[in-house]
Amino acid sequence: MCRWFAYLSPSEECLLEDVLISPPHGLAKQVHDHYLPKLFSHTPGEETTGEEITLRNRLFNVDGFGMAWYTHTRSDFVATTEGMRPAVYKHSQPPTNDANFHSICANTATTALFAHIRAATGTGVATINNHPFTFGRHTVMHNGLISDFADIRRAMLPLLAKPEYENVLGTTDSEHLAALYMTNLTRSHSKPTPSQSSLSSSAWEETYPPSEMLAALVSAFKSIIALQQATLGPENVKACSLNVCCTDGRRLLAVRLRNHATEQPPSLYYSTRAGITLNRKYPDSAAGEQNPNASRKAAEHGKHVIVASEPTTYKAGEWALIEKNHALLVDAQGNVTLEAVELPQELMALAATGKHF
Repeated sequence: MCRWFAYLSPSEECLLEDVLISPPHGLAKQVHDHYLPKLFSHTPGEETTGEEITLRNRLFNVDGFGMAWYTHTRSDFVATTEGMRPAVYKHSQPPTNDANFHSICANTATTALFAHIRAATGTGVATINNHPFTFGRHTVMHNGLISDFADIRRAMLPLLAKPEYENVLGTTDSEHLAALYMTNLTRSHSKPTPSQSSLSSSAWEETYPPSEMLAALVSAFKSIIALQQATLGPENVKACSLNVCCTDGRRLLAVRLRNHATEQPPSLYYSTRAGITLNRKYPDSAAGEQNPNASRKAAEHGKHVIVASEPTTYKAGEWALIEKNHALLVDAQGNVTLEAVELPQELMALAATGKHF
């Protein structure tokens, strides 16, 4: 199953190399290596089996890579643009030996970063299908699966507003989910301006509170599950794994969700401390060694949050597991809250999904 990493801070930049490549368990190494602390017994009264964890977390992630980092560059040159926008790099191969990826990471810093390695689930291995997906200032990535997506794809299209529909360039369930989320989020601001192309919307330049981001994403989940039930019959619907992360470069939403009473989604962790370990300006390193070239004290590091499929430092105390069917919300000041995501009982999958993700 795919793996992803998100970093967000109101003021503290991270060097891409420090968070994605240098750590012994950085995202670039998660192509074939996994580290899943706190996962086996995190639900009181329920024991997650090793087989289920293996099923949803331990596949090889060799079907491509993508990242989006936020920069002020465009707003510095274009008067009509305000704030940060995502710059995107994608490749259909894993990042391990990608010289362009390594060069970008060694020379780029940002306060907002999304990175994703892909394990394809039924759609083509192609650069265009790699996460993350961008809509103006907004970026979305997904780890999981919309079950029986081929059966509901046509039924999903009328739910998408025209700008979001035209921005879907690939064939994945994830990109269609992202478009549905953006349709819901921007519904009250959906008129394109004359100066923009048909592939963009003025609403994509707006920012929205994390609570509205969560409402738009949960609404998308509910619409997808309702389509599955209407198309396949409720008794035939298999559960979806929906670990989704969304940002506008200043705010962030991450959800870990599976619509089944007992089955678990893929892993998802967060940290408000690991950014210090993952920054070479500070004394510690992800390898557990002291950094002799540190120029700043740990207490000087700014507020930040990292959300990742797997911890990228081996300091387990720096990380907390996001519980099943919970959302993590980060506001523009970097404040973090956790909320339960309540799905109506009628939207829970009825049958065990066996080998399905």
